[in-house]
Amino acid sequence: MLFKGLEISLTGMEAERIRMDIASSNLANANSIDPETKQPYRRKVPVFETLLTSDGKVPLEEVRVKKIAYDNSPFREKYDPSSPLADKTGYVKLPNVDPVKEMVDMISAMRAYEANLTAFNTHKNMLTSSLEILRV
Repeated sequence: MLFKGLEISLTGMEAERIRMDIASSNLANANSIDPETKQPYRRKVPVFETLLTSDGKVPLEEVRVKKIAYDNSPFREKYDPSSPLADKTGYVKLPNVDPVKEMVDMISAMRAYEANLTAFNTHKNMLTSSLEILRV
């Protein structure tokens, strides 16, 4: 139980790293269309879940990415009748990725990662100080 705080911070950092990876993938594919299916890239979103653990006294929560889901919001459309990807009405479907939203999500994930890292380092320093006291 002594190291449980470190484990909780680590699970948070791992979840936020995955969140940043997904946001970067979404940004990288903001204008991608699959050449074979001619379908636009669909935005991905992480789905988090908390795991309740207990030492018998204090319930503690860890977080993890349960799955990576697809955002079912509608694709963006652009009128371009000259495009080979245009439908009968002249519209081309584009990915449902909003670059501004992805950047905000990435910044939020970075801040959450940093908060978990700070908690990890604080806990580690407390453990180190405790060992120094016991050593003396």
